[in-house]
Amino acid sequence: MSENIELYKHILKDCDMAKYTITLLLADLKQKDNKIKRAVEDILLKYNQFYDETKEYLLKHNATLAENGLLSKMGAGMGIKKEVKNDNSDSSIAEMLIQGISMGSLDMEKKLSTYEKDVDKDQLKFAKEFLKFQEYAINELKRFL
Repeated sequence: MSENIELYKHILKDCDMAKYTITLLLADLKQKDNKIKRAVEDILLKYNQFYDETKEYLLKHNATLAENGLLSKMGAGMGIKKEVKNDNSDSSIAEMLIQGISMGSLDMEKKLSTYEKDVDKDQLKFAKEFLKFQEYAINELKRFL
C-alpha cells in the first residue's frame, strides 16, 4: 500500500509544479498573440484532471499531500518570466515546456520501474496513463518548434 501512496505523491508533485508553471506562463502570454496558447491550455486542463484524481486518491487513503515548496515554485516562475521576456515565440515556449515535461516524464519512468512490481494494478495503470499523457503533451508541443 505504501508504494501506491509514494507513486501517487510523485504524480501529485509533478502535476502541482506543471499547473503552477503553466498557469504563470499563460498569464505572461495573456496579452500576446501566440498560436501555442490553446495547446498549452489543453495541457494544463489535463494536468488539472490528473492532479484532482491523484489528490482524491491520497485523501481517501489519509495520506499527506506532498506538493512542491514555495522556493522551487518561485525559482521556476522566475525562470519562465525571464524566458518569456527574452523570447516569447511559440518555438521558444514549446522548447521550454518540452524540457520541463521531459524532466517529469523521465522521473515518472524511474518511479514506474521502481514501483512496477509493488503497486496495485489500478494504480500502475493510472501512473502509466499519466506518463502517456506527458509523452502526448511533448509531441503536441513539438508542432510549434
